[in-house]
Amino acid sequence: MVNFIRKIFGGVPAADVTKLLAEGAVVLDVRTKNEFKTGHVKGAVNIPLNQLNSPAKLKQIKAYGKPIVTCCVSGSRSSSAARLLRAKGIDAHNGGPWTTVRGMKRRG
Repeated sequence: MVNFIRKIFGGVPAADVTKLLAEGAVVLDVRTKNEFKTGHVKGAVNIPLNQLNSPAKLKQIKAYGKPIVTCCVSGSRSSSAARLLRAKGIDAHNGGPWTTVRGMKRRG
């Protein structure tokens, strides 16, 4: 059941996200700038979800040349972001809440 829910929301098992982070995946925080200022994953890139579909932002993300792990507050916006990026040909994975991604990055 958990894997079914992850598939629907664009997530991958936590162990896989941890591995992606350990291998240098880019953390993309899709919260607003003000939300990002309250706390974030060290080294994360902040591009709010409502700006993500712009050609300039997509070009920026593609230029990293690495898998992308999206995050937000609850995992909802990051799920939408991961789906949007995958539709644009970018290797993107929903990491869920930014606090969870921060913990996985520390473990990785």
